[in-house]
Amino acid sequence: MGQTFAQKVLAKAAGLDETAVSQIVTVKPVHLLTHDNTAAIIGKIGDELDQYGIINPELSVIVLDHVAPAANEKTAAGHKKIREYVAKHGVRNFYDVGEGICHQVMVEKGHAKPGTIIVGSDSHTCSYGALGVFSTGVDRTESAALMLTGKTWLKVPPTIRVTLRGSFQPGVGAKDLILRIIGDIGADGASYQAVEFHGEIDKLSVAERFTIANMGIEMGAKIAVFPVDAQTEAYLAEVGVARDSYEAVWADADAEYVRELEYDLAALEPVVAKPHTVDNVCSVGEVAGTKLNQCLLGTCTNGRLNDLHEAAKIVKGKRVSPNVRFLVLPASRSVFESATEDGTMLTLSKAGATILPPGCGPCLGAHQGVLAPGEVCLSTANRNFKGRMGCKEAEIYLAGPTTVAASALRGEISDPRKEM
Repeated sequence: MGQTFAQKVLAKAAGLDETAVSQIVTVKPVHLLTHDNTAAIIGKIGDELDQYGIINPELSVIVLDHVAPAANEKTAAGHKKIREYVAKHGVRNFYDVGEGICHQVMVEKGHAKPGTIIVGSDSHTCSYGALGVFSTGVDRTESAALMLTGKTWLKVPPTIRVTLRGSFQPGVGAKDLILRIIGDIGADGASYQAVEFHGEIDKLSVAERFTIANMGIEMGAKIAVFPVDAQTEAYLAEVGVARDSYEAVWADADAEYVRELEYDLAALEPVVAKPHTVDNVCSVGEVAGTKLNQCLLGTCTNGRLNDLHEAAKIVKGKRVSPNVRFLVLPASRSVFESATEDGTMLTLSKAGATILPPGCGPCLGAHQGVLAPGEVCLSTANRNFKGRMGCKEAEIYLAGPTTVAASALRGEISDPRKEM
């Protein structure tokens, strides 16, 4: 029997010919991602850091993004502590406030290479599966141990195979697909399992693959991964990753799967995840007319250039509802600059959007978009848990960029196909 992607990558990293599902292996990830939580992580091992230092200055990639810029003294002190740690230990891959959201920065700066293992102290580290990376989240204690030892253990997960056919219809996109999948299998439907995407993958842009891989954790997946193809290679070349610097890995044709699903992209329609769980999914028509107070376009899920382009097409020459705060949050400085140069930001601003600096703030309820009791937000983010945007008495709906933009215009949840 052949090996899945997860089995092959973990075998290679552990120096084995093959692995079995549920086997535990010791590996050395190529990178450990941390963000603002770096301050708390290094606080766990202060004495050890003083005595031994870090195992490898190239291992860590640190991005300040969750509360960027600092919203209060406590956050500012944490950022200061991180900067001092970076300087003291010679951490080379450090990106300060304003560079962008950690997951976007990781790929833009060329740190995510196919066939490698990357772990991070953020659950959406699974995003890099879009590039054929075994990437997954770990907790802060494990992150602290990695800083000192460079090693961790992983259990080989069983794998779900998802086969994609066809192309999206206008107004429908990657966010609708991943929400539909999560709605079908449930928020725990892939718990500690790998999810491989097969089929007509070439119909999906690399940016769309990021959206899908990013939300793998929302169905409990350990990883969510795509094969490396010509689009992947072209994207990596654009961000400065040489073709001879990585070795792509993919599943064998006769690999064994615990479950197989298939989706016809042309048959999908815009969907929405209702409060307060990501798997509470319905068609946009079922909740059309729901009044909104805020719309959020951006985050690590849908803050890339193509997402902003799709929204700008919807709102161009129009004005958002006076009853809605329309927040636009580019995923990185690079995305912001590109969207500024091509006029997208101006189009969004003229429509009434408030442009925020690259970062995570509103998504986790840290700042720049916290909701008030009784308010309703439609967001392109990846989570809608109660209290996620800073208020337990608010409601969060999730949707794709076109649905959010169309809804911002009308002041209520709306089918984007009516604006096209």
